[in-house]
Amino acid sequence: MARDGSFHCELEKSKDKDENGNQVTTIKCHGELVSDTAGEIRELVRPLIPLGGRIIIDLGDVKHLDSAGLGALVGLKASAIKQRLCILELANMTPGVLKLLRITHLTQMFSS
Repeated sequence: MARDGSFHCELEKSKDKDENGNQVTTIKCHGELVSDTAGEIRELVRPLIPLGGRIIIDLGDVKHLDSAGLGALVGLKASAIKQRLCILELANMTPGVLKLLRITHLTQMFSS
């Protein structure tokens, strides 16, 4: 299966806060989160972490995730945990993403 390596994200800041009073930012990802594109998600999300609130990375339209893409997500989650300024979570994980998280024993890291 040929891969075109295309990837892009859309950032949405909710006007309303969640039930805990957190500003909610949703990042909808599209395409392939792989070695050639993993830097894009890091560059987008990393500056949001110090702002606090809740960051939701929506993976519902991610067609392929490789170890570099997974590494980017793990790094962002680790930064969020370390800084204790925001909640970072994954949403709409596809069966392939869930399988990769199970295989790598990272399911608990990304559970709410």
